[in-house]
Amino acid sequence: MAASPTVPRTPPGRPPRIVVIGAGIVGCALADELTARGHTDVTVVDQGDLYRTGGSTSHAPGLVFQTNPAKAMSDFAAYTAAKYARLQVDGRPCFSAVGGLELATAPERLDELHRRCGWARSWGIPARVIGPEECAAAHPLVRADRVLGGLHTPTDGLADALGAARAQAEAALWRGARFLARHEVTGIEVAGGPGAAGRRVTGVRTDQGRLPADIAVLCAGMWGPRIAAMAGEALPLLPLAHQFGWTGPTAALAGNGPGAAPHPILRHQGRDLYYREHGDRVGVGYYGHRPMPVPADEIGTPDGTPELPMPSMRPFTPEDFAPAWSDTLALLPDLADTKIEDAFNGLFSFTTDNMPLLGEFAGTPGLWAAEAVWITHSAGVARAVAELITEGAASFDLHACDINRFQEHQLAPAFVAERACQNFVEVYDAVHPQQPIERPRPVRVAPFHRRQQELGAFFLEASGWERPYYYAANEGLPEAEGAPRPGPWASRYWSPAIAAEARATRERVALYDMSSLMRLEVSGPGAGEFLDRVTTARAERPPGAVSYSLMLDHRGRLLGDITVARVAEELFQLGVNSRLDPARLAALAPPGVAVRDITGQTACIGVWGPRARDLVQPLTDHDLGNGGLGYFHCARLHIGEVPVLAMRVSYVGELGWELYTGPELGLRLWDTLWEAGRGLGVLAAGRGAFDSLRLEKGYRAFGADMTAEYDPYQAGLGFALRLRTKGDFIGRAAVEALDPDRPGIRLTCLTTGAPENTVLGGEPVHRPGADTAAGYVTSAAYGYTVGTGIAYAWLPDELSAPGTPVEIGYFDRRVPAITAAEPLFDPGMERVRA
Repeated sequence: MAASPTVPRTPPGRPPRIVVIGAGIVGCALADELTARGHTDVTVVDQGDLYRTGGSTSHAPGLVFQTNPAKAMSDFAAYTAAKYARLQVDGRPCFSAVGGLELATAPERLDELHRRCGWARSWGIPARVIGPEECAAAHPLVRADRVLGGLHTPTDGLADALGAARAQAEAALWRGARFLARHEVTGIEVAGGPGAAGRRVTGVRTDQGRLPADIAVLCAGMWGPRIAAMAGEALPLLPLAHQFGWTGPTAALAGNGPGAAPHPILRHQGRDLYYREHGDRVGVGYYGHRPMPVPADEIGTPDGTPELPMPSMRPFTPEDFAPAWSDTLALLPDLADTKIEDAFNGLFSFTTDNMPLLGEFAGTPGLWAAEAVWITHSAGVARAVAELITEGAASFDLHACDINRFQEHQLAPAFVAERACQNFVEVYDAVHPQQPIERPRPVRVAPFHRRQQELGAFFLEASGWERPYYYAANEGLPEAEGAPRPGPWASRYWSPAIAAEARATRERVALYDMSSLMRLEVSGPGAGEFLDRVTTARAERPPGAVSYSLMLDHRGRLLGDITVARVAEELFQLGVNSRLDPARLAALAPPGVAVRDITGQTACIGVWGPRARDLVQPLTDHDLGNGGLGYFHCARLHIGEVPVLAMRVSYVGELGWELYTGPELGLRLWDTLWEAGRGLGVLAAGRGAFDSLRLEKGYRAFGADMTAEYDPYQAGLGFALRLRTKGDFIGRAAVEALDPDRPGIRLTCLTTGAPENTVLGGEPVHRPGADTAAGYVTSAAYGYTVGTGIAYAWLPDELSAPGTPVEIGYFDRRVPAITAAEPLFDPGMERVRA
């Protein structure tokens, strides 16, 4: 997160004064979690009444479905369900574990339920796919002849959102917090201008007076963008209306009285529908209608009308709901004796990537967000943010939720509107993990984009960049003939060109577009000392040295892996993972040390393969042999007429360089290399080959194979700590206290054999024949050089020894796998050091 990875920011001599803006369920949960950790100087303000404030909490149906493709979201939901199950208000429980039942009426949806069952088991949530008769037995409205099966998750359930908010608020009040109703926030006071040293939140202004604050946390839901703007910050969320209605009584549920067995919540995701009971009535939620965005500035005050009692409720549009009722009767025909009697369009917050917005704004220290959070994840998010504020680190993996994760173009109102609306449309869709966004594209392209198009590049998108996945021009090559093809799901975006490009890299030489790799420039007096302190690299080495390095938090957990190249005495170039890295480094940099994102000011081509030196050496007068430019070193030189920074590193496990130049020279660099490589059989290669090759070498990807949940030893990265050759660094004391060989879990290499057994990531790993998962897959691909499917997975020690048989749950079958010693290819590193 943006906060220091060493210790939480707190004013000297006193605990921080914390103002939580918003008394919906997230604000109440955060006050509870903060005060439970001893931070009792907490004030919660809301423009509405307590605890029916008028926001989304006040009308939310309270569904808690825990299964999600993102582990963090499932972890949030599991904590929420467990916490709310312990809460009561006025003697009533705040959570009922009625279970969840997701129904499939088409074969492709049944496949999706098997995939979702795999996620649930990977993340420790009990779940199983059941047949039509068992679905009908679980719920009186379901008929066996209308469904093909269902996913049953017994620990899902219904939260009393207002009751849970009140119960948590009362616990916080008992510990010393205060709640102020009818206090509309009119401003955020910030000392120092934008970008100024010492800039910090100092208070929150309301229509009832000023509240001094060291920390202000936005829990304002759909009003969040309006309040963030008061501090000059952009909060990229968009409120959209979602239809919900209650039926009248139905005879099918006439037996629902006191003591009746609870029935699970139903979801019919193939038609964008969900159902929950209330006595003999049914609540119907619908996402299949057109997006109906409402900008935050157009949302009213808490004072509503009898027809629409709160600003988060919009007039019902029956014409949008008509398909929902037709699909409902097709699935649940017993509801034909009733109709929708009470309905509205309720506002919920959507983001550009369907993830919440959490943490401290990098540009405004002291301003925090816990936004775009639904009831399902509310308590888990509150715990995570409270841990960040009080301890400087969370017990959840938050990299995909961090408020600072966005590129500048992703904060544009037009981008937020387009992506949030599309995510509303896709909220219940079966989305392939590689499925690229369709609009807005293209946004960011390499300077040689035209050449890539000429070669038939198929582009995927990452952080706005168009990244070639493969090149259609390579599909007719001999290396592509008879290429091992993954199964139907894994091959959704596959091409035999991927095999050709991987083989060309191993056998000849290939060009890779690495322009999307995020690059930072760290400069100024003391830059080396600073980087020595905040990374595990030995940055204080002679110019020309390059280090593979880790960034750790104060617990010794992984915040990222980066390369650190000393280009000159006071100038370093870093290859980093995301926008979180410059935010973190800038927050820690001492006066005089500048951290600058230079990604857009550079272009990069990776030249790799056993004939890479044959290609590049004739184009330069710099010695590219081991004596002139050794492995993990860099130098400035010319390739033809093009000045480059050549960095001898390789993420594919072959001889070669990353060649950096200015974007105005990028096309010339590509053309120079391409023309010179014709006689060597050079190919352009994409990310499909790249991922296959890097897994053959056992190279990790941050965010997939390693996160802040793990330490370097667990991730197999202990070699990057350099404890004997450098001084103190953030996290050193914590990792020194660890036993590298202690029992626990390890990132483990698996081989899966035939190409149709290739998985994609997120699947559960089981002991043979066992129902409960022992771990989960992080990354996977087919290895064209080694001739087997490859998967990396987190597994307990007893399963991680090479040669151990395991099974991967893949849709409705078990894929046999064997643990293997890594790396699978070139364990002696002869090829990269050639």
